[in-house]
Amino acid sequence: MDLAEKNVFHHKITEALGVNAKDATLSLTFLVVSFTALLIGGVLGLLQGLNRAGLFELPAWFDYYQTLTAHGILLLLVFTTTFAVGYFYAALSHTLGGLLPKVRNMGWIAFGCMVIGVVFVAATIITGEASVMFTFYPPMQASPWFYIGLVFLVVGIWIAAFGAFINVAHWRKNHKGQHIPLLAFFATGVFVMLVFGSIGVAVEVLTLIPWAFGWKETINVMLSRTLFWSFGHTLVNIWYLTAISAWYVAVPKIIGGKGFSDALTRLVVILLVILNIPGGFHHQIVDPGITESWKFIHVFMSLSIGFPSLMTAFAMFAVFERTGRRKGGKGLLGWFKKLPWGDVRFLAPFIAMAAFIPGGAGGIAQTNNQLNQVVHNSLWVVGHFHLTVGVTVALTFFGISYWLIPYLSKRKFTPQINRLGIIQTILWTVGMLFMAGSMHAVGLLGSPRRTSYTTYGDHQAALSWDPYLIFLAIGGTLLIVAVLLMVYIAVHLMFFAPKGKTEFPIAEQEADAYPAPKWTERWGLTIVLLIAIVAMGYVVPIIEILDVPGSPPFRTW
Repeated sequence: MDLAEKNVFHHKITEALGVNAKDATLSLTFLVVSFTALLIGGVLGLLQGLNRAGLFELPAWFDYYQTLTAHGILLLLVFTTTFAVGYFYAALSHTLGGLLPKVRNMGWIAFGCMVIGVVFVAATIITGEASVMFTFYPPMQASPWFYIGLVFLVVGIWIAAFGAFINVAHWRKNHKGQHIPLLAFFATGVFVMLVFGSIGVAVEVLTLIPWAFGWKETINVMLSRTLFWSFGHTLVNIWYLTAISAWYVAVPKIIGGKGFSDALTRLVVILLVILNIPGGFHHQIVDPGITESWKFIHVFMSLSIGFPSLMTAFAMFAVFERTGRRKGGKGLLGWFKKLPWGDVRFLAPFIAMAAFIPGGAGGIAQTNNQLNQVVHNSLWVVGHFHLTVGVTVALTFFGISYWLIPYLSKRKFTPQINRLGIIQTILWTVGMLFMAGSMHAVGLLGSPRRTSYTTYGDHQAALSWDPYLIFLAIGGTLLIVAVLLMVYIAVHLMFFAPKGKTEFPIAEQEADAYPAPKWTERWGLTIVLLIAIVAMGYVVPIIEILDVPGSPPFRTW
């Protein structure tokens, strides 16, 4: 029995045994928190959008900057991270024959740490002690309990990651000579990125806590911003890698096709893990204190991520064309019509893929030194973020939810929920087109990011922004309807859908696919290369800014 046959045999055994109830409960609990964060963050996003358009005045006890901070942290940290952990723990359980009991316990401990962290962070924001936004840039100073909450979040991430590593190592010990199942390979890559990417922000937060308590008078602002973006830039690619795991593994199965290339897929994961961290300076192009040569190196590293992204685009459309032609598609684009457009499990991630084309192009523009100076502090950047995270990542996560949640809850994905999902997907897409499109346009006209509504004394330039901001508000209104629909669908699939069996879709590889080389399993080598490239990108510039004069705290709210 060759390796491919062994993997198919293992998959059939897993299907026969079904989902592990204890593992499913853990993953579903993470997903409950994820969709709760989506609901609250979505409502706050609507209020923020209406306020930014001048249509709604937020109360003094929960102003625009509190709303903005909570919206960013709930959606960019809590929604995405808890979803990724719940999804990948389910993937590890399914592909590796169940979670080890100690790993499951680690998952619950990680969940507890994350909840404690969210409570601390939310409490300080609600009480008006942490209106420092998602980036929590010093010298703006939040309550020390805000930073302590972030520590709990990071510790929770690390515990979840090491639990995954233990489970993968145990599987490899008992399956010598075999490749890690592809979805478990993606999980390993994502958790490696989470651990190494969060080291910088962990160091930053640990330096901010004594400053916030008043035990030290000043903080090195340049160092703090640099450490933050070593994490913030990586986080974007963590979301992206989580999303493309479903593109490569689940989507081909859903459309009735096969995976393009196991070898290419594993190479994409390895490249994203190695290349992504030293790119943070492209978020700091306007920052003083970092020399242009180092910024250029980080810009080059940021652009290098485009290579595995182009590999992914080639692989996905190759899968679509092959599948469509097998189903009878003729001519140049006849295969396109044969794809299952009426299945939301495909429609949502396909729109997510399509959105990444303009999203990636916008990212390249922002990475360019001269163009970045034009758009850096404008709503263009916020529009770019909503296009990449709000469409590419979020819609993929929604597409995953349509099969993952009923699989875990042992319920059926019904035709009625499929139709409701298609409506939700269309509403979300149109809402994001209005919102992200207007943000891009008005950003080019100079409308700033991170500010509540103002006409700057009825200045002509500021007044010209108003029509675009109305479209922003329209988009936000459509999006909150889509959020409510998505949360309803998630709850229905968890607790109320008919009992039954839903497949965990994992595509088989093409029969003539080139086998993945053995070296792709050498994670030690991958991590050594990652550390080497991170050291090349960060050691010297950090040393150069260590002696920058510190700043006392400021409270701007």
